[in-house]
Amino acid sequence: MNHEGGCHCGAVRFAADLPVPPVAALDCNCSVCTMTGFLHIIVSKDRFELLSGRDSLTSYRFGSGAANHLFCARCGVKSFYQPRSHPDSWSINAHCLDQPVDLAIERFDGRDWERAAERLDHRHSAD
Repeated sequence: MNHEGGCHCGAVRFAADLPVPPVAALDCNCSVCTMTGFLHIIVSKDRFELLSGRDSLTSYRFGSGAANHLFCARCGVKSFYQPRSHPDSWSINAHCLDQPVDLAIERFDGRDWERAAERLDHRHSAD
């Protein structure tokens, strides 16, 4: 695992293997991402390790309930979560990495989630 990060108070810590920069990141405009400033780096579950803080995490679900938003119960920071758009992956908040990485940021229209997800599926199915 080549990058570490976590929440503000340090209770939740994770490590992740990220690709060579620039790392793909999604800037979503849905209500929760806009309000929290979440900048998504999607990593497969086998490239992510929760180092500490499992007992410090609390869950929040809204809308469809498919995404599992995990927050530190102590400081309230969401450093990673289970996204609706990538059920076999984790979404890491780029702002929660210990060291910044060079990002290739793509806009994601979370306010029109179904259409935006369809575009992501089409783009990645061609890869």
